[in-house]
Amino acid sequence: MALLPNYSGYTLEAGIDEAGRGCLAGPVVAAAVILPPDYSHALLNDSKQLSHKQRLQLRVDIVRDAVAWAIGEASPAEIDQINILQATYLAMHRAIEGLELTPEYLIVDGNRFKAYGALRHTCVVKGDGKYLSIAAASVLAKTYRDELMCTLAKEHSHYGWERNAGYPTKEHRTSIAQFGATQYHRQSFRLLSEEQLMLFPK
Repeated sequence: MALLPNYSGYTLEAGIDEAGRGCLAGPVVAAAVILPPDYSHALLNDSKQLSHKQRLQLRVDIVRDAVAWAIGEASPAEIDQINILQATYLAMHRAIEGLELTPEYLIVDGNRFKAYGALRHTCVVKGDGKYLSIAAASVLAKTYRDELMCTLAKEHSHYGWERNAGYPTKEHRTSIAQFGATQYHRQSFRLLSEEQLMLFPK
């Protein structure tokens, strides 16, 4: 099914999505994208349904074609301080603030959002598979975050972030157990499995 170009009828409708909410390390990243009202793209879809190569090509197209786009992030320290849900809202708000144009309406992936000023919004469950602007935001957020984690992996090579992007893979958790956590790990998250906690007690 082809993704839809617009929900609200407003020309400046921004799609919002995030990446990295479930990770053990790194920031949570959000993107906001305003596409032309009549926009179409044969490949654009939820970033999770795309290959790495497809996401990189789509990023080029989105940045070129978008009326406006921006990235926002919240750091691991902010996640620990205010919790992951509030940090996700913070990253989304920062992305909206970064837009060169003020949107008239927001469509947000998921089922919850903290209102941004007086801007009207609608939450769309699995919206990255329904609306082009949310799908575009998912691509920009994921590609930005993946590249950031690859950069951080050069500084901390033990954790495989260039492969797991900070998600709780067995490899990642085993490395945390062996080498400890870094300043990029979310201390408020359960970094080790129950089995590892028994093997590597603090």
